[in-house]
Amino acid sequence: MTDLLMIIEDDQLLGAELARYFRHLDWEVDLATDFEQARHKLIDQDLDPLVTLADTLLPDGNSIDLFELARQQGHTGEWIFLSGFGGVPESVRALRLGAYDFLEKPCDPERLRTIVNDARRSARVQQLLHDQPKMGGRAYPPDAFVGRGKIAQQVRRMLCRIVEVPFSALVITGETGTGKGLVARILHHSGPRADGPFIEVNCAALPRDLLESELFGHEAGAFTGAKGRHRGFLEQADGGTLFLDEIGEMDMDLQAKLLTAIEGKTLHRLGGEQQVRVNVQVVAASNRDLERQVKENRFRSDLYHRLSVFRLDLPPLRERLEDLDDLLPLIIAEFNASAGRHVKIVPEKIYRKLRSYDWPGNVRELRNVIERAVLLSDGELFPDRWLQLDSAPGGAPDQPCIDGARLTIPLDGSMALDEMDSFIIQTALQRYGYNVTATARVLGTTRETLRYRIHKYHLSTEPPKLDVVNETGVHQ
Repeated sequence: MTDLLMIIEDDQLLGAELARYFRHLDWEVDLATDFEQARHKLIDQDLDPLVTLADTLLPDGNSIDLFELARQQGHTGEWIFLSGFGGVPESVRALRLGAYDFLEKPCDPERLRTIVNDARRSARVQQLLHDQPKMGGRAYPPDAFVGRGKIAQQVRRMLCRIVEVPFSALVITGETGTGKGLVARILHHSGPRADGPFIEVNCAALPRDLLESELFGHEAGAFTGAKGRHRGFLEQADGGTLFLDEIGEMDMDLQAKLLTAIEGKTLHRLGGEQQVRVNVQVVAASNRDLERQVKENRFRSDLYHRLSVFRLDLPPLRERLEDLDDLLPLIIAEFNASAGRHVKIVPEKIYRKLRSYDWPGNVRELRNVIERAVLLSDGELFPDRWLQLDSAPGGAPDQPCIDGARLTIPLDGSMALDEMDSFIIQTALQRYGYNVTATARVLGTTRETLRYRIHKYHLSTEPPKLDVVNETGVHQ
């Protein structure tokens, strides 16, 4: 899915060059060359680009006036202004109206690309917040599973299909922290049982006897301390959804009783004789491989097959790192609001570090990392020092390193291709005593090619001189 970038630029050559540049970066670009053309597209045709890159002074008007009109019409996209004059009053007005940035021409292409990409992330957050009331009051629409990567889109498409049907049971699998609880809430609040109760129980958090009492309820005197009638979770969820988290931890005999209740839509409270009818949609979740547990006779096959009318497998965060561009701004906005912070600027090096990490705790761990950084922030800049990912288990190295005869290079964007090339050649030269012929042979190239690259990267072919101090303290 491509995002729409609108460019408003009266210099036709510059406008065409910007359009080509950003189309090459996988943007959908709409180009306008004057105020009236841009006004017609944005106001009359209600075009709402994710990001707008606008020259401030146009032949027939000021694009800041157009920005104000777009905001009044309800547009949520971010605006970046370019000016060849750098007028202070205009920049102040644009920023007060909520512009993302105000830049002076000429602007370095790499810097412009970074700012536009940052604006895209911010615009996506604003879009989600703006669209929330349009979801029919639903607290958890399918779009709450955030991410524009292919895997996240597949999960959302499946959620959109499932919430349209009155399913009786469903199994969610995935590593801890992948969002199984979020998906369960989406299935309930966006489905036909949204008006009914949503009851959640963690099967791993309660001992066997207490879990049975909590699930099925009990009558007065059923056991010591049972002073009155208690409606269990199954009864409480009547007409709604029962979310059984970590169901793989449930005892086998209790699984049999649960299956009977689901199949017959009836139950008996502990110590009771009266049959109680229940109509419950069951969503079960586990970070264990339930199919493997069935084969090992640690989970009832009949219960598993009854629950898995539908099955959703949630991917770990390390398999959808492209979604960090969407997740990070959204989580930052959440903690900004709850903690009264104002973090807005996230340097690209932060994204590189996040992408190079393995995330064993998945989105839950990501939320904890962001919460810590936002709470300890001092201003608009996301603080690097509070990430604390370098020493975490599973983290990939974000610097090149040498281990014996093995050379490790990070592929997270922290090193450019020329930097990698230079580091490899310099390391090989050191390893082979700065002998160009031997180094070329090991690297599988010619002496001429290697000398060209040594010259290109300003590398030394001489060993570093040692700073020797004699007994009199004089440097030799």
